[in-house]
Order: sequence, then structure tokens, then C-alpha cells
Amino acid sequence: MIQRMVGLKAPDFKMPGVSGDGERFIDISLNDYKGKWLVMFFYPRDFTFVCPTEIKSMNRFYDEFQKLNAEILGVSTDSEHSHKAWIKADEKDGGIGTLSFPIGADTIHKVSKDYGVYIEEDGAALRGLFIVDPEGILRYAVVHDLNVGRSAQETLRVLQALRAGGLCPADWAPGEDLLTP
Repeated sequence: MIQRMVGLKAPDFKMPGVSGDGERFIDISLNDYKGKWLVMFFYPRDFTFVCPTEIKSMNRFYDEFQKLNAEILGVSTDSEHSHKAWIKADEKDGGIGTLSFPIGADTIHKVSKDYGVYIEEDGAALRGLFIVDPEGILRYAVVHDLNVGRSAQETLRVLQALRAGGLCPADWAPGEDLLTP
């Protein structure tokens, strides 16, 4: 069960991972993103069907997120070794190629449990997406069914709305007026 987390301090985390180019194993923590927006998304498994579409989509929009002082972090319960193999594998073998952001390996399931997306029955994570502000406050949380991929464009729009600093109506886009009470 996902408890109310939005508006509260984001759960702290530390986990191993792999760099986006698959060249280095790294340690990843929430503290690494202090002073920046963090778009952290959980996905169920490496070498699957829907997951690479989401990861590649987030990667295509990486520069747009960077312009908004945001970093991206992908997370699954697979190991950093599996992540590296997935990045390095040929596309014909299901590889995802080089990424502009790291992938965390929540092999002990603490991070996915703390964020309320852990699936006890199979040890994977639901498709959870979280936006944490530069002060470490969780500002956005959404969880999808395993069969439904998320939109990087919508995530970017939500980040822009959060940064707008006011009341944003449905379907708000950058440049449009904010609501006034």
C-alpha cells in the first residue's frame, strides 16, 4: 500500500548502480541530487518489453530535463551486473544502449519498499515515478500497472508545472497562464 508521501521529505536511499554508459559500477544516494530536481522512475525488470521503451524515451528527453536543473535515475530490483549487461548488449539481443543517466540496483528491495512500489510476490517494482525537488521534498508520485509505459513528455510537463511556482490547470503547458485564486 502506498502511503501519502507527496509534500513530505523523500525517503533517503543508498544503493549500487551502473553509469549510463555501462562502464562503471557506482554508488547512488539521494544526497547525490541535493540542489537539483530528481526524476526517479522504477521499472520491473531488465531485458523486458515495455521497460526499454520507457528508458529510451527518458533518455531522448534527457537534455530537456537538464535545462530544468533535473537529473534522471532509473531503478529496478535487478543487479548492477544485469543493468550493465543490458546497456552493453547488442540491440538485436535486447540491449538498450548507452544512457545519459545511471540505473540503480535495488537488490535488497529497501528503496522500492520505502517508495511503496515493491511487489512482494515476484521481487520486482511497479512502474513508480517520483519527482523530488532540490530541497529533498517529494513533489510528485504516480504508479502504473506493469503493462502501461509512462510518458517522458508528460513527466517533463509535470516538472515544468512544478517549477512554475503557482496553480497549474489541467493540460497546462509552459508559457500559459497560471490560475489566480
